[in-house]
Amino acid sequence: MSGHFKYIVVGRGMMGAAAARHLAEKTDGVALIGPGEPKDIKSHQGVFASHYDEARITRTIDGNADWALLANRSIARYDDIATRSGVDFYGPVGCLIVGPKRGGGNPYIDNVCAAAARLSVATEMLDDASLKSRFPYFTFEAECEGVFERDNAGYVNPRALVEAQSVLARNAGVTLIDDIVVSTRDENGVVCVATASGATYTADKVLVAAGGFSISENLLPQPISLDVYARTVAFFEIPDDEAERYAGMPSLIYEPRDTRKHIYLLPPVRYPDGKVYLKIGGDPDDILVKSDMEIRAWFRSGGRESVREHLSDIVEGLVPSVDRSRISMAACVVSKTKSGYPSIGFSTSSRIAVLTGGNGTAAKSSDEIGRLGATLLLDGKIADDAFTTDFSPAFL
Repeated sequence: MSGHFKYIVVGRGMMGAAAARHLAEKTDGVALIGPGEPKDIKSHQGVFASHYDEARITRTIDGNADWALLANRSIARYDDIATRSGVDFYGPVGCLIVGPKRGGGNPYIDNVCAAAARLSVATEMLDDASLKSRFPYFTFEAECEGVFERDNAGYVNPRALVEAQSVLARNAGVTLIDDIVVSTRDENGVVCVATASGATYTADKVLVAAGGFSISENLLPQPISLDVYARTVAFFEIPDDEAERYAGMPSLIYEPRDTRKHIYLLPPVRYPDGKVYLKIGGDPDDILVKSDMEIRAWFRSGGRESVREHLSDIVEGLVPSVDRSRISMAACVVSKTKSGYPSIGFSTSSRIAVLTGGNGTAAKSSDEIGRLGATLLLDGKIADDAFTTDFSPAFL
């Protein structure tokens, strides 16, 4: 197969699908190339994505002004995306952030409160007794405080969000191509895009939004500075007859005094296998994956048993009513940039740009990040004085 497009977006994850949608709502001639979710992860030999999940935390509060703006702009568009696509992806259950009581040596809750005040976000402060009364399924260590954001917070379903963006992209005229891009080359005034199936496409400009796989050889004219870390998440099955026990559970971010046990937790959500799971994440250490092949092998591995047990021990104290024998795990990756912000900019080629670097916090903000990637291709730059950073990527 072959064909020419004005713009090709490489990568059909949360950022890439959003970028293609925003592009197509401004212009024609857009293609989005990326594979769907593999049916059998353990035997899959192609690329993967980290959005193969049913719940990621969303909240407006963020200690960093730019990340807060990315989140707020995205959340403000959730209803429109869901309404126009017909795909529900947002669970407005609120977000609870808990840490050591203010006045001690850990400034975590002080920083959360300062961020909420700066953004004029309505929150509720909860002491030990209030936390126990409002959220009886949680058992926090003594002398904690909680910041509860009830509105514009909860979780998004990343699978459904990608589907919603893809529906809108298709409706706006995007050509969706189920394939894996293996290289991009700037030559003879166009970008040549080669795929694993042997197809070759050309485009005036290309946006590489391949998540951790953006470090793959030949996707960009020069290697991007991006650290990709292996992550393990654990799932605890909640039987249907026990679901009522956890009714009203919000998304949770918890920093105990031992910061190595900092975790995030999602409320019970029904997964594609028909079962309901409570999910927890928070690796106590970092493992760097340095190549395309290492990332693929990591996803196939299904995660680390040591992290699964670490998370299980935390759940034993935090949600003691959960049956820890009903545990499973999965592998994903987090992509971190040197700046701590998404990398959105052109490479050495003025026709090949990159959009990557979720830094472990981009799911909720992916629509605005995608919009900025679309703006870059359309205008040649991101001109938005509301941000203090210019999102410039760093290359090796």
